[in-house]
Amino acid sequence: MSRTRIEKDSMGELNVPEDALYGAQTQRAIKNFPVSGQPMPEAFIRALISLKKAAAVANQQLQQIDADTGAAIVQAADELLGSPELMQHFPVDIFQTGSGTSTNMNANEVLATLASRYAGVSVSPNDHINYGQSSNDVIPSVIHISAAAEIRHSLLPALQHLAGTIRKKAEEVDGFVKTGRTHLMDAMPVRMSQSLGSWATQTEENIQRLEQQLPALQALALGGTAVGTGINAHPDFSTLCCRVLSEEQGIDFRPADDYFSRIAAQDTAVAISGTLKTQAVAMMKIANDLRWMNSGPLAGLGEIELEALQPGSSIMPGKVNPVIPEAAAMVAAQVMGNDACIAVAGQSGNFELNVMLPVVAQNLLHSISLLANVSLLLADKAIAGFTVKEEKLQEALGRNPVLVTALNPVIGYLKAAEIAKQAYREGRPIIDVADEQTDHGKAELERLLNPEKLTHGGL
Repeated sequence: MSRTRIEKDSMGELNVPEDALYGAQTQRAIKNFPVSGQPMPEAFIRALISLKKAAAVANQQLQQIDADTGAAIVQAADELLGSPELMQHFPVDIFQTGSGTSTNMNANEVLATLASRYAGVSVSPNDHINYGQSSNDVIPSVIHISAAAEIRHSLLPALQHLAGTIRKKAEEVDGFVKTGRTHLMDAMPVRMSQSLGSWATQTEENIQRLEQQLPALQALALGGTAVGTGINAHPDFSTLCCRVLSEEQGIDFRPADDYFSRIAAQDTAVAISGTLKTQAVAMMKIANDLRWMNSGPLAGLGEIELEALQPGSSIMPGKVNPVIPEAAAMVAAQVMGNDACIAVAGQSGNFELNVMLPVVAQNLLHSISLLANVSLLLADKAIAGFTVKEEKLQEALGRNPVLVTALNPVIGYLKAAEIAKQAYREGRPIIDVADEQTDHGKAELERLLNPEKLTHGGL
């Protein structure tokens, strides 16, 4: 059996692994919540430690804790943030007390253990590390801090790269005209650049939505303590904490205008998740368009050829599958599921406290991470490198009866429909049937039915 030591909290004594930095409250949580085996996300833990560091600096400046204790807490936080083994000290399961108290106390205990070593005196998890704070304002604040940092430093650059890659590819393929499709059926021609341009616009608009929502995410509950009244916190504590956090993170954090709403509700996280879901919907559309365009290569559309990245079958030699779009589609599905969970969790603001905070944090950060990672893959391993199969495009265009739509203003809808049906029935190019059925002459028909011209709209 592993060696243990005795730790004590307000409920009594408890055996804790001898070399663990955490104490009794963390150990109780480990025993109470053997649910998923998943700890809180590393980005969340890092933001939590950063908040505790900022709190120590603020409390030291406000003379709420002595200078040596404050310095020891800062040193402990810096050590943890620089440690590659950081997460081994934070084993508490995601599915725990709904306020995240167990994770807050986990951080308090780990920091207190390290700070006590540096200070040479006992540093208390509650009276020093957690001074002026409550789990009820700390955990909502850390959700905001970690999500804001991950969006700014990871997701937004990835989405900008995706949008930029699509725009660049659109320029490269602007000269290719393909059969447009509505209801998966042949429709009027479009330039391939127009199809790709719509993907880029979807992504760019979601970038704008995220940027517009970031100011709300940067408003923190910190300072509201237990229920929003700010009991036991110095009046200047929150402002000083936000100032330190802003300098550390490179993001402009500020105290929320209304602590009560930030503690009782998770509306900002719900709104951010909604935008992440919107990008997931866009990504699903992009991924499926790529899969359809790449389908075949003989029995499908075969309009493009994606880069071959790996064998596609364990039994069919030579088969290659659109693996990156498939991965992107699965990410999109997961993000949509995460959003549904966050929406349900957001409804659990009972009176003065939301009690599903850990699962909000997990799902929000999971969605951000998944979208950031797969956006880079989709850009670099699918969109940037696909090739256009022009012969296949031209073959479909020449036999597309819907091109007759361009003749509507000249011969009328009913006559055009008659020509289209005959061309489809006989499997002949639309221009040949139109030449027989009208008196406009082949040269005029070639001008009217020029697929590239038709992509510009107008009469």
